[in-house]
Amino acid sequence: MTVGYPQQPITHKATVVTRLSSSQGSEKHMSEVPAIRTKDVRRIYKIRGSRHKGDPKEIVALDGVTLEVPRGELFGLLGPNGAGKTTLIKILATLLLPTSGRAWVAGLDVVTQTEEIRRLISMVSGGETSGYGLLTVEENLWMFARFYGLDNKTARQRINELLEVVGLTDRRRTKISDLSTGLRQKMNFIRGFLCDPDIVFLDEPTLGLDVQAAREVRSYIKQWMRDHPDRTILLTTHYMAEADELCDRLAIIDRGRLLAVDTPYNLKHRLQREAIYNLKVEPLGPRPSREGMIEAVPGVRQATIAERNGHTELQLILEADDVLADVLAHLTQRGSGLIALEKREPTLEDVFIDLVGRGLDVDTSQHTGGEDE
Repeated sequence: MTVGYPQQPITHKATVVTRLSSSQGSEKHMSEVPAIRTKDVRRIYKIRGSRHKGDPKEIVALDGVTLEVPRGELFGLLGPNGAGKTTLIKILATLLLPTSGRAWVAGLDVVTQTEEIRRLISMVSGGETSGYGLLTVEENLWMFARFYGLDNKTARQRINELLEVVGLTDRRRTKISDLSTGLRQKMNFIRGFLCDPDIVFLDEPTLGLDVQAAREVRSYIKQWMRDHPDRTILLTTHYMAEADELCDRLAIIDRGRLLAVDTPYNLKHRLQREAIYNLKVEPLGPRPSREGMIEAVPGVRQATIAERNGHTELQLILEADDVLADVLAHLTQRGSGLIALEKREPTLEDVFIDLVGRGLDVDTSQHTGGEDE
């Protein structure tokens, strides 16, 4: 979904003039206003018609989110599916009302000043189905450019530039209905940047793209931020490498709560004191008693266990290197043997595991974690 076009055509240039025409003092004030700010935002979905007695009657998607993103920052929300990332973006993009709390975009209230906000923003959601199937790629993009109020020359120039960026130039005259899911997502990405917005919300923008296309999209995002240092991007993703590569700062979110906010480097540095190992071992066999679990070994901070074909993979965060000897002794007692071992530098997934006790690729509604879950 791409939002941002107002009820009446208006160019980005006109928007800037409107906001900055008063005085230099007003311009300075606008630069000091955060691009995004939330205070204790909650969003609760009511569940109607539960089938069984005792089923929950509501789902808490966001639970007291307080956040501030200054202008000029590429800020990321990193979390698993179901963490609340998309709900927060929809509230900020004026597509969804918060149940309680307040949120502002460019100093404008998301509840009472929706039209003003939509003139300044754009949004791209990964995996969406959009566009008019009977129109070609170029016709769809030109139509949305005109909705945004762009003149014909500027629209054509930006369309040509962005088609080249994502490798869709040879499909410009192809009907949307004949495009694959990945090619449609490329077109949606172009639409998000056509209007040259002040603030862009990118919700899983590389979802459905092949490796090369995703790399080109990330490269364009970084170049766009370099060319527009006063603009802001809020990116949601569950891809660790994407968050690490793109974001100036990021927030780790799980079950609607922000668990940590910092730069990727600082988040990983917090685990530099720990020893992180990947182990490939022979199958561990039946689940033991709590006292016999690997998490019960003194010095084991976190353990994530995955059963594979013919072996078990362990991701361990240990208090120190010398704890490894006790871990190997524990495995031997359980009749398992070591196949492979690797010590590595901490990643953002290690940070997530350290905070919540399970992997980033696990949906919050699923069974997760180590042996003690």
